[in-house]
Amino acid sequence: MAQQTEAFTKIMAKTFEVEVGGRILAFEIDKMAAQASGAVFARYGDTGVLVTAVASDRLREGIDFLPLTVDYLEMSYAAGRIPGGFFRREIGRPSEKETLTSRLIDRPIRPLFPKGFFHELQIIATVLSVDMENDPDIIALNGASAALAISDIPFQGPIAAVRMGKVGGELMVNPTISQLKESTLNLIVAGSNDALVMVEGGAELASEEEILEALFTAHAEMQPILRLQEQMRVEAGKTKRPVSEIIIDETLKTRVEELSRALILQAIAQAEKKVRHQAMEDGLQTVLTTLESEYEGREKEITGFYHDLEKTLVRDLVLNQKRRIDGRSYTDIRPISCEVGLLSRTHGSALFSRGETQALAVATLGTVSDEQRIETLTGDTFKAFMLHYNFPPYSVGETRMLRGPSRREIGHGALAERALSRVLPQPEEFPYTIRVVSEILSSNGSSSMATVCGGSLAMMDAGIPIKAPVAGVAMGLIKEENNIAILSDILGDEDHLGDMDFKVAGTAAGITALQMDIKIGGINREIMSQALHQAREARLHILSRMNEAIDQPRTQLKENAPKIVVMTINPDKIREVIGPGGKTVKNIVAVTGAKIDIEDDGRIHIASPDALAANQAIRMIQELTQEPEIGQLYRGKVKKIVDFGAFVEILPGTDGLVHISELDKQRVKKVTDILKEGDEVLVKVLDVDRQGKIRLSRKAALDLDQDSVNP
Repeated sequence: MAQQTEAFTKIMAKTFEVEVGGRILAFEIDKMAAQASGAVFARYGDTGVLVTAVASDRLREGIDFLPLTVDYLEMSYAAGRIPGGFFRREIGRPSEKETLTSRLIDRPIRPLFPKGFFHELQIIATVLSVDMENDPDIIALNGASAALAISDIPFQGPIAAVRMGKVGGELMVNPTISQLKESTLNLIVAGSNDALVMVEGGAELASEEEILEALFTAHAEMQPILRLQEQMRVEAGKTKRPVSEIIIDETLKTRVEELSRALILQAIAQAEKKVRHQAMEDGLQTVLTTLESEYEGREKEITGFYHDLEKTLVRDLVLNQKRRIDGRSYTDIRPISCEVGLLSRTHGSALFSRGETQALAVATLGTVSDEQRIETLTGDTFKAFMLHYNFPPYSVGETRMLRGPSRREIGHGALAERALSRVLPQPEEFPYTIRVVSEILSSNGSSSMATVCGGSLAMMDAGIPIKAPVAGVAMGLIKEENNIAILSDILGDEDHLGDMDFKVAGTAAGITALQMDIKIGGINREIMSQALHQAREARLHILSRMNEAIDQPRTQLKENAPKIVVMTINPDKIREVIGPGGKTVKNIVAVTGAKIDIEDDGRIHIASPDALAANQAIRMIQELTQEPEIGQLYRGKVKKIVDFGAFVEILPGTDGLVHISELDKQRVKKVTDILKEGDEVLVKVLDVDRQGKIRLSRKAALDLDQDSVNP
């Protein structure tokens, strides 16, 4: 057989580069994932993310929405780590970071596909390498747009994104992870050539002007990324596949509008959500019944025309009649009701209602052992503040199976957590783990902002010394060319039928969190400025109503809340507190009933249901860890006799030497003439050398007042 040789060649990639924030953002194509509709390996620093976009060839029948799925995956090997857990692989439910980043990619790109594109579409962003300084989330979002731009998928982009920070009063583009720890701002901003399309982030009480400056600095900084993607599309992009034309039966559309107009106008005149929705449903059934025989089998088309007319009429009501569905003006806030302390056995509780949206928030205090441990690419981290948002089906009058938190629930909880985390006390001031749970009892718009308000009230009711109360409001936009309406405190229908959902949370002094999604091409600086200032007026009004219920944190914790004391010992003494096999600390817990958490730096958290038990635990630990003081008297026990003296234990685990010359005022021939093993003896500390050796004297203690003995 003839010997064969193979020549191995390196796959040559085409690379497109641009400088952003002082570093190179690079898109490599034609090297990985060749079977995907579009694939880009995006690199920033030494962080790299492979982003693929795939659309099925077949149209998905029977749907009228875009079947888009976005998955962001963090692989442990990217950071040179082996995942934890029994299986040692990335399986099961995605982490919170993965879920939030998947939403971050989904939200700005979802509106940018043509109507009628009903092909299954999936974007997968896989983190392949991470340098611990450049967060993969922004890279993944830019990579998703680039992958779509060069694919055959009809994407109406591109978009680009940057992260804005502020360190030392100076704005920074794409700050590193270490720089973000010092930053008073953390905003992710996505935009197109002309306008902003998405904002997500938080701030340390930023003013509206600071936010505006950051947003439109971000828009300017993302322009080179947009130009690079256009270059990629021209030089390496595939021909876009055609989109099936939506054929509209104008005759049927006219018939539906004629039959529906009066019914819809009558329905949207109902201020109460449930009544309005029932009237809309009754009207639809009337139209379907009327057209049943003539247009059998075309119920879906009829329903679509019906809801299209609803959208047109609601928008006309707002823009041209200057009136909203529930009769409010553009800036009016719905009636607000606040109640605190309504749950007697919880540590803190609040019921916040705004119109037909109602949130029950509950605050719970725990110890350091209750902190959430999170496994990330950059290592394990611990969270001492958690906010969980639950959206049960009854809140919107529906039924469905309960299967854990959805992506939406995780996203809303993260937004509210970000808003409230900015006003938390320092751990040294309040050494508790804090969990807030928001149960949405009724929803008609802006339940995440109701969670912010309810969470703030519940924490104050629990006695958590937050820096200031926090409130939030959702702003909406309806825009037809130059006819614009910015709406404060939007209803669910105004969110659904409008062009923007812009949530702003903060204190009276400034903004702590914001989130914006745009359904149209984007918004300019003028609209954004008006929305921010209108949101501030709404926030101040809401805060004034919240202050009527409780205007500052309670000075005392609830009786059933744990009492936590933090004491610090010499880290070298930790082993004395723990004891062999944990015997000593277990005994302290058994005797006092206190819960004890010991940290490596010598901090000990003592949690107890009452102060008496906590003080007892403190005394027991002090006895174990106290160190000898020169000049102090101690009553000790003779542990060992040697020719030159006696070793006396003056503190638990701490021995000192009484030299034979320090046993008595008279000359001592034999140590055993004065002391024997097991004897109790009063001694004075003469010296402690650098090695920790203790020199004691019985002679110096003979004539001293025994009342001064160190306990």
